[in-house]
Amino acid sequence: MTDFQKYIQRYLDQIPSGNWINELQISADKTIGIYSNLTEEQSNFAYAEGKWTLKGLLLHLSDTERVFQYRILAFARGEKNNLPGFDENGYADQSFANERTLESLLEEYKLVRKSSQILLETLHSSALQNTGTANGHEITVETIGKLIVGHNYHHLNIIEERYLSKLGWM
Repeated sequence: MTDFQKYIQRYLDQIPSGNWINELQISADKTIGIYSNLTEEQSNFAYAEGKWTLKGLLLHLSDTERVFQYRILAFARGEKNNLPGFDENGYADQSFANERTLESLLEEYKLVRKSSQILLETLHSSALQNTGTANGHEITVETIGKLIVGHNYHHLNIIEERYLSKLGWM
């Protein structure tokens, strides 16, 4: 198994059921549930120096999902060019998430997820097996869809373990 395969497998292993399309909604509901119960002050919390705030983490989920959406669309439509990678920390540094309200970030997350659901649910089944190259690695449309789910669950676990549980918010 290559390093890239190991990297993505850690996200795919987070998906709790075999129905990853349904898990799009379930993971969204869990994320929305957590963030809907935070105060504005709580959403500005970071568990350690240099770590993202809960607001920053939520925007990271939306940003990453948008990148994945583009890859899904491009590869589903037959794109043959290598799509660039992205630097999640660079994106976070330029996001100014902490200057936004929790409400606006949560609304953005909901819309981005709804867009992913529509995109993935309406793709022809054959398009899910299309492959493309992103950041120098070949990957299928279906795997990118699953990465949206697994990435979300990965960060839900971090939120529960490193943010909420330490503060007694769970």
